[in-house]
Amino acid sequence: MYTPKYSITNSILKYIGVVEGSKEIIDNAPLLPYYEKKFQQDALVRAVYHGTHIEGNELNKTQAEKVIEGEDIVARERDIQEVINYRKVMDYIGQLGAQVQEQKINQSLIKQLHKMTVYKILPDEKSGEFRTTQVVIRNSQTKEISFRPPAPDVVDPGMKDLIEFIQHSSADDLHPVLKSGIVHYEFVRIHPFVDGNGRVARALSTLILFQEGYDIRRFFSLEEYFDHDAASYYTALQSVGKREGDLTEWLEYFCRGLATELSKIKDKVERISVDSKLKAKLGGRPLLLSERQIKIIEYIQETGYLQNAAFASLFPMVSEDTVLNELKVLLTAGLVKKTGKTKAAKYIMA
Repeated sequence: MYTPKYSITNSILKYIGVVEGSKEIIDNAPLLPYYEKKFQQDALVRAVYHGTHIEGNELNKTQAEKVIEGEDIVARERDIQEVINYRKVMDYIGQLGAQVQEQKINQSLIKQLHKMTVYKILPDEKSGEFRTTQVVIRNSQTKEISFRPPAPDVVDPGMKDLIEFIQHSSADDLHPVLKSGIVHYEFVRIHPFVDGNGRVARALSTLILFQEGYDIRRFFSLEEYFDHDAASYYTALQSVGKREGDLTEWLEYFCRGLATELSKIKDKVERISVDSKLKAKLGGRPLLLSERQIKIIEYIQETGYLQNAAFASLFPMVSEDTVLNELKVLLTAGLVKKTGKTKAAKYIMA
């Protein structure tokens, strides 16, 4: 079985601490269904766009989003197909949902991910099949060889060892973030397919996080972090070879990436999340609030109260009666209460 070599540094501990803290807040935030879906869709778009862009896809984010939404655009056929394929890969991982923990990651599943990734891009005989030829990775700008993967005859035994590692290393003895990062690197190093390895590696590492209970409401995407500074991504991957197989530098980079991504999401969630006290008041029941109602709650939480006089500045171009109707829902739900009478009345948190 594959045995990774690395050290637990202070940086790794710090980043995993940030991941855990952010995860706790995101997982327990009483978000509305609207925002839940919005965050998941945003993560999907970022994963698909940046996950293909880092590989040389020429679509811009707006074009990629249109393709993801099923709209027709004028662009290179391969670029469009790559986005369609990677979107299906992300959907596939997400659809596993609660079953993901029962889904064993094996050779068949990995080959299925590859088939989906390279559909209509690679010939059928190379789709979902381990390579039987030597390949080299060249710098897209200089065309110089930047990485020479192992010979094809070591792909099968290498993948067998990696799959055994995935199946036998649990969260009990290896933190899920470290496991995800280790698998990401080792898959890229083996480079089992002739093309599509980077996308499959990133999808596989995401799937591992999901399996280990780190789906984090499917709000996150590491691809944007990698693509934001692709040079640093490849430098971090190449550091392992330069350090005689030691993954420490790569894992520091990987953990920092997830910590950075989750910190940003945590901040967004905290800005729009209904206070946990409200969740307790509702007995854990989901309450579908409108965007205006959320804005009213946030305003009251920030300023302490809301009066009729503030309606116009809070909701320009919206009638007073409409705002009062929004407040009525909050009053009925017991989230807000009214003190005083007439237009001088104040609405405060209940």
